[in-house]
Amino acid sequence: MKINRKGGFTLVEIMIVVAIIGLLAAIAIPNFIKARATSQMNACINNLRQIDAAIQQDALENHHLATDAVTLAQIQPYLGRGAGGSVGNLYCPLDNATAFASSYTIADHQTAPVCQKLGGTTVGTSHFLQ
Repeated sequence: MKINRKGGFTLVEIMIVVAIIGLLAAIAIPNFIKARATSQMNACINNLRQIDAAIQQDALENHHLATDAVTLAQIQPYLGRGAGGSVGNLYCPLDNATAFASSYTIADHQTAPVCQKLGGTTVGTSHFLQ
């Protein structure tokens, strides 16, 4: 007499597969979080570089002194985002308000722009030479 046994996985086999998936997730998730944080920081630093370059270009073309104040309206044409420049998508990735004013601080032509969300991160003009 033959006993028909249906094919399938035992509880132990399923538990081993779940344990392996859990182990892989425990290894991968921290790396994904770190990669996301690094990506956000790099995006913010690149925005700071663009803002600083726009400030320097405005100073050169309009003969501003180093101590002259900078406004967003002055540097907007130099941001290279369309014909008249645009700051609609120029904000820190960590900023929930998604606005330039709540992300970055600009003061004068000699002071580098500062990110308000990344703890005062700034990029000086010497970084462009690297």
